[in-house]
Amino acid sequence: MPVHVSMTVPTDDLAKARTVYRTLEELGYDRAFSFEAKHDPFLPLAVAAEHTSTIGLGTALAIAFARTPMTIANAGWDLQLLTGGRFTLGLGTQIRQHVTERFSMPWSRPADRMRELVLGVRAIWSAWQDGTPLDFEGEFYRHTRMVPAFDPGPNPFGLPPVLVGAVGPHMTAVAGEVADGLLVHPVNTRRSLQELTLPALAVGAARAGRDVADVEVVCVTIVVTGRTEEEFVRSREAVRTQLAFYATTPAYAPVFELHGYGDLAPEARRLASAGRWDEAGVLVDDDLLETIAVVGEPDQVPGLVRTRLEGISDSVSLVNNRAPDPLHLAEVVAGLHGN
Repeated sequence: MPVHVSMTVPTDDLAKARTVYRTLEELGYDRAFSFEAKHDPFLPLAVAAEHTSTIGLGTALAIAFARTPMTIANAGWDLQLLTGGRFTLGLGTQIRQHVTERFSMPWSRPADRMRELVLGVRAIWSAWQDGTPLDFEGEFYRHTRMVPAFDPGPNPFGLPPVLVGAVGPHMTAVAGEVADGLLVHPVNTRRSLQELTLPALAVGAARAGRDVADVEVVCVTIVVTGRTEEEFVRSREAVRTQLAFYATTPAYAPVFELHGYGDLAPEARRLASAGRWDEAGVLVDDDLLETIAVVGEPDQVPGLVRTRLEGISDSVSLVNNRAPDPLHLAEVVAGLHGN
């Protein structure tokens, strides 16, 4: 069965938006995501829209709580127009300190706030698309005014799908309840997807009376590979350090604990606080590495990904820490498409 293949595009060099998305399109990727780090996540996609014609373009993720439903609705609407209906709105929460101290925005009950924010965006889109009076009043957001001067009118390409990035059960349930799809954090395994993620997603879908099968599950999957031994080692060690970094974040603890690595976090935090990141990577042994990441030669990766996601999802977003450069994974993409 063909797999829908996405990839997140590095955003350090904004000028590359003119070329990198087109290259991914030529390599056969189905969708390319921007993400919010050093730069705005929406602007590169407007540029990419001018240089591509078929590849899906989306955010993975834009920080939801740094914005209001109206600002998000505007950005999503405009990119759906500019891309000719190829846009996917991916939203995430970020952690409290970044929301309150970096963006100077409020923080409270993130799952409830995300649920309401997505519903608010949809209410605004409905007002523009169908002429429904804008009358959205929630606990966190209130949107009750829309006049012709600020109404873009119906979108000829329809409404963009909304994905919610989630780690814990409450936010995962929100994705199942109000979003078109779930973006699974890279710290996942086949077992964690089966035992932690999918049951929570089903709870949310049941709350809304939805069939959970209608919710796209984008399994962001770390890949360790390389055409040469040097590339392979560089990829493996980069992932080892990345997993140690993830271990310092409490939200990801359930996956580590599920596989018997609950004691990894305190030691990783101790080394991280001392700036000893290379040493922290040593804490991630090969068993843990191969449990979370897909590890293999380029021609082996498609089969390994299929085995990992069988019965779970047919949508994957490849991550390999740019070691080797994900632009050179053309044979992996072709293999996942069944070519």
